[in-house]
Amino acid sequence: MRYIFKTDYDQDIRLAKHGGHTFWYSALMLFLVAAPWVVDEYWLAQLTFVLIYAIVGLGLMLLAGFTGLFSLGHAAFLGVGAYTQAVLVNAGLPFPLALVCAGLLSAAVGMVVGLPALRVKGIYLGMATLAFGFIVEEVMARWEHVTGGNAGLSVQPPQLFGWQLDTTEEFYGLCLLLCVGATLAIVNLMRSSTGRAFVAIRDSEISAQSMGIHLARYKTLSFALSAALAGIGGALYAHKIQFLSPEQFSIIQSIDLLLMVVIGGLGSIHGAFLGAIFLIVMPQMIAQAKDFLPPAIGGATGLQGTVYGIVLVAFVLFEPMGLYGRWLKIRTYFQLFPFYRRGMFKRQKSFQKSDRLK
Repeated sequence: MRYIFKTDYDQDIRLAKHGGHTFWYSALMLFLVAAPWVVDEYWLAQLTFVLIYAIVGLGLMLLAGFTGLFSLGHAAFLGVGAYTQAVLVNAGLPFPLALVCAGLLSAAVGMVVGLPALRVKGIYLGMATLAFGFIVEEVMARWEHVTGGNAGLSVQPPQLFGWQLDTTEEFYGLCLLLCVGATLAIVNLMRSSTGRAFVAIRDSEISAQSMGIHLARYKTLSFALSAALAGIGGALYAHKIQFLSPEQFSIIQSIDLLLMVVIGGLGSIHGAFLGAIFLIVMPQMIAQAKDFLPPAIGGATGLQGTVYGIVLVAFVLFEPMGLYGRWLKIRTYFQLFPFYRRGMFKRQKSFQKSDRLK
């Protein structure tokens, strides 16, 4: 008789931890695949934007959520990928090759930007990435014979092996395929030794260095991978809106991207998707709410930025783990019911001795 034993290693290599995960993820994929026949064209376009921002959010989550390196100029990588894709596709380069070039060029720029991370951190790293964002935006505006400057640059529809993806349904399928691939890549990366090194750097650089982790190598790698995903997302973004201008990749866009991962939930793959949904749905909700607000408030300029600021402060104060953290608490509540005790999820403050030397 032949016996088969399940070891801990078998559990580690499984993407779904149990049957419930398999069922719900399969149901989600079934809905996403059937979305072109289920939802109307407007909501399908919004769902396409969610997938694009989720790819960018996965990259920023890798950098900020798993490595602990915050970037205030991430829209620059989005712009590098978008303009690279637009220029190469308009020049006649095939879509797959242009997409690879957009990701590689963004990764190369990310490695250059990651060099300051080797010597500075915290607010100083944020200032360095912010300055880089301003530089890239100015280059986009001044390099007129390549980017079109402030007049903008039109982007041709993508062509895949001679098949032009000029409909909303076809382009949605392409974005879904790339988003699933990016998600599986990040999930497997975080289960590898490289992913564990990123998390160790986030928790304590001194402890990570004492365990033999090369800080410069892994920080640079994190910036490069994050920028590459942002570049791929930027390439898809260029084809979706079909027109590029430097104002689309300003500091406001960078703040929106950082807001996306913070509200979604730092340090979680799910948080990138929840944050992308928030980033797309919230403007729609604000636009709908304007009809029910007094004219002095509904017609005021800066209403969306004000709402974003209030939501961000509320999450930082009351739910620092973001939307995914709130979902974990709700799920645990129902799992423990009726044995739930008030204060069970009270925020705990911890302090590590190694943090004193940071």
